[in-house]
Amino acid sequence: MAGPQPGMPGAFPGAPASLAGPPQKKLDPDSIPSITQVIEDDQLKKGGQVFSTNIRGQVPPLVTTDFTAQDQGNASPRFMRCTTYSLPCTADLAKQCQVPLASIIKPFASLPKDETPLYVVNHGETGPIRCNRCKAYMCPYMQFIDGGRRYQCGFCNCVSEVPVFYFQHLDHMGRRVDFYERPELSLGSYEFAATLDYCKNNKLPNPPAYIFMIDVSYNNIKSGLVKLICDELKTLLEKLPREEGAESSAIKVGFVTYNKVLHFYNVKSALAQPQMMVVSDTAEMFVPLLDGFLVNYQDSRAVIYNLLDQIPDMFADTNESETVFAPVIQAGVEAFKAAECNGKLFIFHSSMPTAEAPGKLKNRDDKKLVNTEKEKTLFQPQKGVYEQLSKDCVAQGCCVDLFLFPSQYMDMATMADVPSHTGGSVYKYNNFQVETDGEHFLRDLRKDVQKSIGFDAIMRVRTSTGFRATDFFGAIHMNNTTDIEMAAVDCDKAVTVEFKHDDTLSEETGALIQCALLYTTISGQRRLRIHNLSLHCSSQLSELYTRCETDSLINFFAKSAYRAILNQPLKNVREILVNQTAHMLACYRKNCASPSAASQLILPDAMKVFPVYMNSLMKTAPLVGSTELSTDDRAHQRLSVMAMGVEDTQLLLYPRLIPLVRVTITQNEALPAPVRCSEERLTDSGMFLLENGHSMFLWLGQAIPPDLIQSIFNLPSLAHLQLNKLQIVRQRDKPEMLFRQFLVEDKGLHGSASYMDFLCYVHREIRQLLT
Repeated sequence: MAGPQPGMPGAFPGAPASLAGPPQKKLDPDSIPSITQVIEDDQLKKGGQVFSTNIRGQVPPLVTTDFTAQDQGNASPRFMRCTTYSLPCTADLAKQCQVPLASIIKPFASLPKDETPLYVVNHGETGPIRCNRCKAYMCPYMQFIDGGRRYQCGFCNCVSEVPVFYFQHLDHMGRRVDFYERPELSLGSYEFAATLDYCKNNKLPNPPAYIFMIDVSYNNIKSGLVKLICDELKTLLEKLPREEGAESSAIKVGFVTYNKVLHFYNVKSALAQPQMMVVSDTAEMFVPLLDGFLVNYQDSRAVIYNLLDQIPDMFADTNESETVFAPVIQAGVEAFKAAECNGKLFIFHSSMPTAEAPGKLKNRDDKKLVNTEKEKTLFQPQKGVYEQLSKDCVAQGCCVDLFLFPSQYMDMATMADVPSHTGGSVYKYNNFQVETDGEHFLRDLRKDVQKSIGFDAIMRVRTSTGFRATDFFGAIHMNNTTDIEMAAVDCDKAVTVEFKHDDTLSEETGALIQCALLYTTISGQRRLRIHNLSLHCSSQLSELYTRCETDSLINFFAKSAYRAILNQPLKNVREILVNQTAHMLACYRKNCASPSAASQLILPDAMKVFPVYMNSLMKTAPLVGSTELSTDDRAHQRLSVMAMGVEDTQLLLYPRLIPLVRVTITQNEALPAPVRCSEERLTDSGMFLLENGHSMFLWLGQAIPPDLIQSIFNLPSLAHLQLNKLQIVRQRDKPEMLFRQFLVEDKGLHGSASYMDFLCYVHREIRQLLT
């Protein structure tokens, strides 16, 4: 990157630009690295190509690039991405560069139509073959020796006998002659059918169940939400996930409505009418009926239709506004226990649970705590009942998905605590109105019910000698230091795993990671899903920087920062982020860059847009100490990010800003290329679409001709874009402020630096580290 012009703002040796008095000459914004340019370049270079995974430690295309992955011995980057594909050989080197060594694992990632689904390997009664010592599963890193009679483990070097049934001769290269016929020898990702000893109590699991739990208090009835949910479920239940080739879904369904008390419904197929049973003692939760509560939808369709028609009428005249919450989750756990199955609760809830019952909450939203030592308590869940509930849910394989419709503070930090430890998701619709938000909510619900998912999951990450997994982030629960437990894991959830050295790594053998996930399928089969990845190792720091992946790095930093704010003041967390950015870049400058003038900011090619992302991360609601931001919104974003994969954090931190020039975009035509997220890119006569995966805006310049505006709203393309709730913003109207906070290259509304100022500030820090 070119050096600054002399006398530019914040003239590099001095203070950051914002403190340096009037700028004499402005640095050209086009001269600083641009994310949109990096994305475009990668798409041009690698887009539409096949990425074959046969080379150790090769860096994959960016998450924004469309490519086809071909598994040839390492897991596809859709399943695993790393912060760097070349690990430093020693702990000292790792410490010196301060680049976190981590992998973001999305074990259930969706694959595009043109990629092969995972093969299932079935060894019958004997089950999967594993190393005798470290228990790693058979994979391409096992070396067959002694004419094929024994194999040496690539993870711990232990030599084991090959079971008789598995024996095969080796060819002249020392490779088994059935190499290509066995997925576990030739592929990076595959599944094993698990045997009884991988099941709870040595018993095959039952198929899972979905329970729909609807808050029927006054607000939800009045807003029309209850009717909307009941109408949608009639068609949605036809589309429950099912195994490849199965006629219908094996998932059972159940229904509960609640306010201060819980109503369970018997929808047994033999009944003419559904029957309601009420449990009013919420302190001692139990399920009042076993037979007829969880049913097969196809068998009981008529009774279920009947029930869904009746629910809105049954509660039409309610004036009950108090609700319970913890007992609702407890009821779900008890129902799964009684039916001996796993499953998911879909809870539709609209207010803080204030009724007398376990888990009753009180308002603790105190703006005076913002920017103090005690701000962290706003993000911490209230202890006690909910902590125990999370444990009960994980033990039973009960995942909780929460759809919230708040009109005021509801203590997200506590209410979302159970979903965030059970592999669940939380959706939030502030001040919900059926007309404007109904479609957005229904789209989320459909996607949520239909997505591919595994239940009662436990994941273990094994590594070859020299390093190990030390820290884990995600919608997970951990009872010990190695087992990652998830009541469920779906195609959107990722677990970020940090690694540390415990010895020296060898350049010759590289570093190996194996992620093994034991889970129950939607039809009740127990399976093991295995993902393997081999990384390069080097004693040259330049190798590490060349093979870094910025999008993965920022995913790691976002999660570690969001965890840190539970224990530290925001100010400290932001300082740590800036320091680490400066350290990583200073180490590169000192050890890897060719000599140049001190006034130049030198960035590694693979990390040249890292500062933009980092500055953007520091502008996110959880890390901005402003009393104008809602505590619940901040807590919600904090929790959602903890389970995100790389593509989701990338888009959240750098939204797409798309100029809609020609308004008639047809079905198959590509959208125009995004431009940089900065006010400078907006034009008075332009129209721009901005989206970050959570929010979506259509910005209209004041000089747009009215007839164009007229034509916009009959567009097929907006619907075609699968939009979330779209907010229309006119230039210089009040809501524009909301839109502007997403222009992440500009100064933030709450006093955060522009990208340019941040770069100057980081550059100054780097120079101090180097002198």
